[in-house]
Amino acid sequence: MTIASFGGRLARSEKGLAAIEFALMLPFLVILLFYGLELAHFAIARERVSELATMVADNASRMGDQDVLSNKRITEAEINDVFIGSILQSQELDIQNKGRIILSSLETNAGGGQWIHWQRCFGNKSHPPVFGEEGDGETDNTFPGMGKPGKEVKAFPNLAVMFVEVAIDYQPLISAAWAPATEITDYATFMVRDDRDLSQVHNPETVDVSDCEA
Repeated sequence: MTIASFGGRLARSEKGLAAIEFALMLPFLVILLFYGLELAHFAIARERVSELATMVADNASRMGDQDVLSNKRITEAEINDVFIGSILQSQELDIQNKGRIILSSLETNAGGGQWIHWQRCFGNKSHPPVFGEEGDGETDNTFPGMGKPGKEVKAFPNLAVMFVEVAIDYQPLISAAWAPATEITDYATFMVRDDRDLSQVHNPETVDVSDCEA
């Protein structure tokens, strides 16, 4: 067999064509696979943050249920218990070290305007409140409530709304470059279910206050 005839047979041969095509496509398939995995991981993390915000708001709305008074008091210890519960129910998020929970009591002031009476925070992440800080709206009617503009949550007279903001640093499964965002935020609200003493947060146990300055 001459070199020329061998070259002609080699040029006409299709053996190994599928393998070559697969080898060329493999990097793109791997990228698509990893990108899909990262998106799925992000979606699950976002759902967990949403569930955490709802759980904290729900638990905060129930504070004082064990109080026998008609206007149930809430205490700093109960607020701290709500935050401890958030750790136990979201361990994989590591909310204490990588996140921030901001719990606000939205009420009405003496003139009927919206007012953030008190605010407590938990978690080491640096994340200022997005929808208002403690004391906003105390003396006038200019504060619109808490939430996205045009969709603010408002409190009714003599009732309180527990408003929770959650922010957490997203921990990527593969690479942050493939994730939609490096931070996940969400918020939730629950109206206080029972009559509550809205005058102040009591602290008979003299526990540490989870203030937002820390």
